[in-house]
Amino acid sequence: MPNIVLFSGSSHHDLSQRVADRLGLELGKVVTKKFSNQETSVEIGESVRGEDVYIIQSGCGEINDNLMELLIMINACKIASSSRVTAVIPCFPYARQDKKDKKGSVERWSRAPISAKLVANMLSVAGADHIITMDLHASQIQGFFDIPVDNLYAEPAVLQWIKENIPEWRNCIIVSPDAGGAKRVTSIADRLNVEFALIHKERKKANEVDRMVLVGDVKDRVAILVDDMADTCGTICHAADKLMTAGATKVYAILTHGIFSGPALSRINNASFEAVVVTNTIPQEEKMKHCPKIQFIDISMILAEAIRRTHNGESVSYLFSHVPL
Repeated sequence: MPNIVLFSGSSHHDLSQRVADRLGLELGKVVTKKFSNQETSVEIGESVRGEDVYIIQSGCGEINDNLMELLIMINACKIASSSRVTAVIPCFPYARQDKKDKKGSVERWSRAPISAKLVANMLSVAGADHIITMDLHASQIQGFFDIPVDNLYAEPAVLQWIKENIPEWRNCIIVSPDAGGAKRVTSIADRLNVEFALIHKERKKANEVDRMVLVGDVKDRVAILVDDMADTCGTICHAADKLMTAGATKVYAILTHGIFSGPALSRINNASFEAVVVTNTIPQEEKMKHCPKIQFIDISMILAEAIRRTHNGESVSYLFSHVPL
């Protein structure tokens, strides 16, 4: 491809390499390092003048360092006269801080920051012309930007995985672990032509779930929990126990972003999951070593195809319902 340069940040080199291989490109030369005072230094090692630049950096690991590195890389390419800079952010950082939430005391609601909007502003000010991301926690985050945002979906890849790996998928039920994910779950259930259920949870404070109520019948069925992300995994592990108690034969969990922080891995190991399936928007190799139940779906071909179509000025909406071959 002429006039396209693909750079990788340091958050997820494996995914960047897969995207580059898929596009038949070499990753651009860039050196990222830290000075002794922990400031981030970025050196772009090749000319980007007049080029269409794509920078792949996921919001994972050392999130603040990786976000800062992305901002500096965008700015470095912008002031080196690149024609367009696209930030490819498979897992958008601070996506859960998208509104003034009703957590904590009433007085504190009014002082809660909307950090996802701040991140959007920072990316724009750094010089990003376009954002490609995947399964935003709240799709309204696209409205925080004044530049085009392509929010891709893992759903086509998830449907493909279910059909290929769960023999009893025609007798399954798709379950949302909270009311907020009902839309996502009904979409998958409709495409598979199966029923759905949801679990209503009452939460007292962040990362701690109190009471769960199952709405729907899962008896003698394979239950597939679907959510956009799992962090400490308290919710999905409670949900799995609830489903097994309600008579499900097997429980799978399928998540787009497997953050798995804190006690997540030990919780999954102790829970009654057949498998916990995540995409590789976040690196999973280390976690898979400690938790054999974790499997991953490769979504590099979706990102690669989105980059190719964006570069060639083609429509990206085909990817909302199809996995590229």
